[in-house]
This record gives sequence, structure tokens and C-alpha cells, in this order.
Amino acid sequence: MRSLLLLTVLVCAALAKETFHGHQVLRIQAKDKTQLALIKELEQVFENQLDFWRDVTDVSSPVDIRVPAETLDQVKEYLDSWEISFETMIEDLQAILDEEQKEMESAARAGAAKNTDSFDYARYHTLDELYSFQDMLVSEYPNLVSKLVIGQSYEGRPLSVLKFSTGGTNRPAIWIDTGIHSREWVTQASGTWFAKKIAQDYGKETVLTSILDKMDIFLEIVTNPDGYQFTHSNNRMWRKTRKPNPGSSCVGVDPNRNWDAGFGGPGSSSSPCTETYRGPSPHSESEVKAIVDFVLQHGNIKEFVSIHAYSQMLMYPYGYTATPVKDQAELHALAEKAVNALTAVYGTRYKYGSIINVIYQASGGTIDWTYNVGIKYSYTFELRDTGRYGFLLPATQIIPTAAETWEAMLVLMSHAKNNS
Repeated sequence: MRSLLLLTVLVCAALAKETFHGHQVLRIQAKDKTQLALIKELEQVFENQLDFWRDVTDVSSPVDIRVPAETLDQVKEYLDSWEISFETMIEDLQAILDEEQKEMESAARAGAAKNTDSFDYARYHTLDELYSFQDMLVSEYPNLVSKLVIGQSYEGRPLSVLKFSTGGTNRPAIWIDTGIHSREWVTQASGTWFAKKIAQDYGKETVLTSILDKMDIFLEIVTNPDGYQFTHSNNRMWRKTRKPNPGSSCVGVDPNRNWDAGFGGPGSSSSPCTETYRGPSPHSESEVKAIVDFVLQHGNIKEFVSIHAYSQMLMYPYGYTATPVKDQAELHALAEKAVNALTAVYGTRYKYGSIINVIYQASGGTIDWTYNVGIKYSYTFELRDTGRYGFLLPATQIIPTAAETWEAMLVLMSHAKNNS
């Protein structure tokens, strides 16, 4: 009966969702700075109609844009008129979404997991399923895992954090968050896999055991629960929070532009209708403020890792300024070591370096703030892939993505343990 009810909920949600029939994702490649500026102008020419999956940076990096069916011909004509080259990465976005939905409905028929061993880590899950997983993990590993609620989302959902600890008070700690951008589903899925990995490997795997014998690990799997719920119920492509913006019909703030680190600078937007809207003030979003308060009150967090998708990158501060951080040499060498460990698993290639040099200038970002408040080892991942699927990574890639990322995480965490 429970599986039938869950299936009914999924089907009803699917019927209520915004559809993307005929939407294409174009990969655009500028050959010079003039063309780069013309691509940037697309945002003004087609105001609030295009969804930039990979933003305009420099001529060495392609730009990925989701283009609605009704705008597609005009965008292609614009690009052709300026002789800007492009290719179609995704021919019909809705076709991929339909396949994703079928897989979730099929899994729902199998019924809810009874424990974390039977939980299906190789598929995407609803918010309720992720909350249930966390509760099961706590009940199964009570001497290692506990759950903290550090605040509430705008819509009143708990901001739950799993704490992995072998005892003691205010020990040095590592923070990991996934899902701050709600549509990046492989991150929440990877965070769930990490949680089980930590719980089952403690006392068995030497490196992890040595870390937990000295440090606590905090893991927030669903950092933006309102947005994540909305990606399931209404709009799979939703990125931001769900807080209304006074004076605008557009909802939500980009929670990775809302931090007090170069707030309001380049790489963020003052328009509520854009995907990178920074919000009215630093830490205006309860989802961000909860982490800020937790970090400051804890006072002993030594490493902070925020996980995004996609593009296959490992980055350290800064994003809001080209000024190098004072620890750049150490952070760069550690990133290289972590990336090498990741690549050794399946051969996946990652870029690494400071945010502004590897991806683009972005103000108000998470790890710029954490670094500025004294957390030296502040990193952000962009997980698989490089654009073939973008935010719609097939579920078959969840476990490989999580497994390779975990090897990089062990390198980062071990270094923090040995140097704190």
C-alpha cells in the first residue's frame, strides 16, 4: 500500500510539473573576446528567457545554455549572424526528464527501503526519502551518528545535519554540504552515499577511522530543501531558494551568491528574476544563515567542502577577487593531490585551482566566506559531467561519481586532520 501511495504521489507530481518539450541545451564556443561579449549579450537580448548552465567566462571555456523551444530559432539565428559556433548538447530536454521520471516511478513500485542496507543508492530520491534515510542511519549507528537541526528553510522544512563523532566536545571538525543548488541532484545523491560510507567504514577503513578518531564530520545532504522539493513537484530545473522577493513576481535567491564575501560584486545579479540573484543582503536566506551561525558558534571547523555539479572541477578561494589567498600554494598542491586520487578510480579528469581562474568570477560564494572567517581548507567541487547531460546526469553514474569523489575527500580530510 505504501509503495502504491508513493507511486501515486510521483505520478501526480509529474502531471503538475513544468514541461520542457523542445528545449535544447546549446554548447557555444567563442573564438575571441568580441564573440564572448556577444554571447554575454544574449542575456539582455532574450531577458529572463535563457538558462545559462555554464556561464560566460573566457574563450577557452564553452558556454552551455538551455533554450526554450519558442526562442530556439531566434537564438540560433543570432549566433549564426555573428558566426559564433555552437552545437546541440541536448536535443530535447523533456525526453531526458521523462526517462528520469520513469526510473523513479519504477523504483517506487519496489517499495520504500526498510534500512540503509536496502536503500537504493543508484537512483535519485524524493526529499521525504532522503529525510527517512537520515533517520534510519541514526537509528542503525547510534554510537557514531546523530542528527542536528540547525534551522528551518523559508517554507519551514528542517535543515538537518548528520554528525559523525566518536565522542568528545567541540572537537576539530570537517563540514560537507551537498545540494545548495537544488537541481544538482547528483550532489544530494552523492551526499547520501557518503553518509553510508562513513558509517559503515568507521573501524574498518584505516584512513577514515584515523580521521574520525580525531575529528567530527558534519554532513548536510539537503542544504536547500525547499528548492529540492520544488524540483520534484514543479520544476526540475529550479536552482534557487523559494523565498518570495518583495516587489517582484520572481521567487528565490541563489544561495551561493548570498554570503558576505564580496557580496553584490561581479558574478552575481541584482535582478530577482535571474539565476544568480544575490538577495537583498548578505545571509538573507535562512538556509545560508543557519550554516553561518553554526560555523561561528562551533568555532573549531578546520575544513569546509561545498559540493556542486557540473563541470568536473575542484576549486579553492577566491571567486570574488583575483587576489590570491595567502595559503594558495598549499591549497593548490592539496587540490592536485585530491584530483589525482579521484582520477585514479575511473580516469575522470578534473580541473583545479582558484574559483576565479578555473570557472568564473563569482561574488558572495560559500567558500570565500568560510576562508575569510578562518577555515583555511575551504573547497568546492563541481561533480560530473562536463556537459553531455549537465544537471541531468543519469542515475547509473551516481555511485561512480560518489566513489571517485570520496577518494578525493579522503585526501582533503586527511590533510586537515594532519595539519590542524
